[in-house]
Amino acid sequence: MLCDNCGKNPATVHLTEIVDEQMTELHLCEECARQKSAQMEQQFGLSDLLAGMAEFNKPPSSKEAGESVDLKCPSCGQTYTDFKKIGRLGCGECYTAFKKYLGPLLRRIHGSGQHFGKSPLKLTKTLKKKIDLQDLRNRLQKAIATEAFEEAAKLRDQIKETENKMAQEDAASKEDKK
Repeated sequence: MLCDNCGKNPATVHLTEIVDEQMTELHLCEECARQKSAQMEQQFGLSDLLAGMAEFNKPPSSKEAGESVDLKCPSCGQTYTDFKKIGRLGCGECYTAFKKYLGPLLRRIHGSGQHFGKSPLKLTKTLKKKIDLQDLRNRLQKAIATEAFEEAAKLRDQIKETENKMAQEDAASKEDKK
């Protein structure tokens, strides 16, 4: 498939744009995609999107004002102010360096601070139960921290029940292997 823009090079980038419930597909070569990307950033930068979704450019409180200006990634040297301007992190270490500010931002954008994506098809029942058990333990800690003791007692009972079931299944699988 050739580039829809220049018609010369093979299309390697495929964009789908939906405007007023009308879908348009655009197939571009790398060079035309770079040009299109530059145009899109000028018209509507990622930082603008983040600003609209999470009060991204809202000035920090007076206590945080000095800190946010001084935040700098030790690995790549990017500052938090640079991130706010361009909307991109410089490296993987930036997530750690700017964690205090990225956490709330990502929670607001994604609706959660934890990834709840797809699981591998071959995810075993045991592994799923271990993940569920860890989730119950995390919820128990939060309930204790917020002094929701009735909820904590229910979660404690669920944890014990799940642990007992897992122990029984583990013992049964060992017996089957003999």
